[in-house]
Amino acid sequence: MSDILFNYLNRRLHEAENDKAKQVKEPGPVVTISRQSGCSARRLTQRLADELNKRRKPEEQSREWDYVNKELLQKSARELDVKPSEIAYVFKYQERNALGDIFASYANKYYKSDRKIRKTIGDVIRSISMEGNIIVIGRAGVVLTKDIMKSLHISLEAPLEWRSLMISERYDLSFAEAKKSVIEMDKKRQRFRESFEGRNTDYTWFDVTFNRMTLTEIEIVETIIKMMEVKKLI
Repeated sequence: MSDILFNYLNRRLHEAENDKAKQVKEPGPVVTISRQSGCSARRLTQRLADELNKRRKPEEQSREWDYVNKELLQKSARELDVKPSEIAYVFKYQERNALGDIFASYANKYYKSDRKIRKTIGDVIRSISMEGNIIVIGRAGVVLTKDIMKSLHISLEAPLEWRSLMISERYDLSFAEAKKSVIEMDKKRQRFRESFEGRNTDYTWFDVTFNRMTLTEIEIVETIIKMMEVKKLI
């Protein structure tokens, strides 16, 4: 009789543990979209979110798909209890002078170090991504969410000459000025990713790269959705 009771209690304990494990939601899904300068991503991302929401089943309990980009500035500033303008330099891919950072920390006890700011931004991106049904544009998303199993990491690229032409037309610059701007921005974005994980690590590689010069937004969006279906993200 005691063996029967023991086996019953043991079975119930395992069943309770399994039920608890099922209740813990797996992080994601999240899609990150990185892009070279001149490869616009906002309109494409909005189209992707709209298409994903159209295909959501009525019985799904997860939230609607959305995307984040500059909104991260506001949320990160709130977490740090500072004005958005004080950390905007990070989102512009600018860097602080290390020596100036040290002196400023002594002059102002409420001063937030560059390391603290970047860590908070990273934590905010991870927190949002783990909630799921989110698309992250830039901001080292590939680095910060690579360990989330339910994730897909996209890179938008194109030839330098084509991207320079896009920037030239968009901002009314000479071709030479636009090309210089494109090259400088690409370097800044690369340094931004490296500031979170280091240079040329596995965490800076993408799952797939699209050529924005030859592929339309619709073609890219449909391909991304198909990949998400294959990876069982949707």
